[in-house]
Parts: sequence; C-alpha cells; structure tokens
Amino acid sequence: MLTIEKKSLRVGKYVSTEHVDTVIKTYKQERWVHNSDRIGKEDSLSVWYSIEELEEFMATARENGGDGIRFYFAAYPETYTEKAGFAGRQTLVLVATKTKELETGVANKDVYIQDGNGAKILAYNAGSICPPLCTPRPPKPADPDDWGNIGTSIVDRGDKGLVVV
Repeated sequence: MLTIEKKSLRVGKYVSTEHVDTVIKTYKQERWVHNSDRIGKEDSLSVWYSIEELEEFMATARENGGDGIRFYFAAYPETYTEKAGFAGRQTLVLVATKTKELETGVANKDVYIQDGNGAKILAYNAGSICPPLCTPRPPKPADPDDWGNIGTSIVDRGDKGLVVV
C-alpha cells in the first residue's frame, strides 16, 4: 500500500495578548501616526470581515485549487468613492494562493480564475475599516480576561499633541 504524506503549509502561530498589544502599539507609533499625518486624517487601524464571508472566500479558493491566502497591505486611492470615508485609507486585500514547488524553493502563486472576460485574480476586499466605520468599544469591564480593549495606546505626536488610539 502506498501512503502519501501531505506536507503542512502552516507558517503562523497563536500568540499572546502581550504580543498583540506590542505589535499594535509598535504599528501605531511607527507607522500609523506618519500615515495619518501624510493623508491628513486618521488612517484605518483595522479591517473587519465576518466569519461567514471569510469561510466563503476560503471555500472559493479551495474550489479553484488554492491552499493559502495572502493578505496584502493596500490603500484606497484618494479618488475612491464606492464607500464613504474610505478614500486614502489603508485596507487589506485577500488573494487566494496556490503553493508551487520550484527548483529554487517554494512559491505561493496568486490564483486566477476564468470568467467570461478571461482570467481574473481571485481576491476579496472592502471590509469594514476602522476608522471610519468604528463601533465604539464599551468601557473595559472588571473581568481581567476580557480583551475587548486590546491595542489601546497613547501616541505622542510631538508638537501636535497626544492621541489615544
């Protein structure tokens, strides 16, 4: 009997609350503050998608030979008008990928699908970016295990003052 062992493609890992706080704080202080100054308004800090739509996108990726998803950091052009307040702000674009073994190593190639107009990339975008589409967070409850306010930071903007994000 021939047994074929499938190699795991896992590259990420679960992380601690402290790790999340650290990387979000670092982003806010080293990237977000400068992006916000450059575009003249608070840049987005997060993108939200429902589990339902992520599962649908993953299923579509699998149906088309995908075995991974690449998350591209991106920004809407200043001329973007499809969703109010999105123009100029950061977003995430999800692109289905397929692992290919090459002579030089492994590559994760973008998945393209055929439709009536030719090949198009299998991608997903237009999640709920915050800001501008932020749901106000309730005050932190007394329960220390509640992580609802993860990532809250005070950012020193120099002569422009402090901002809590």
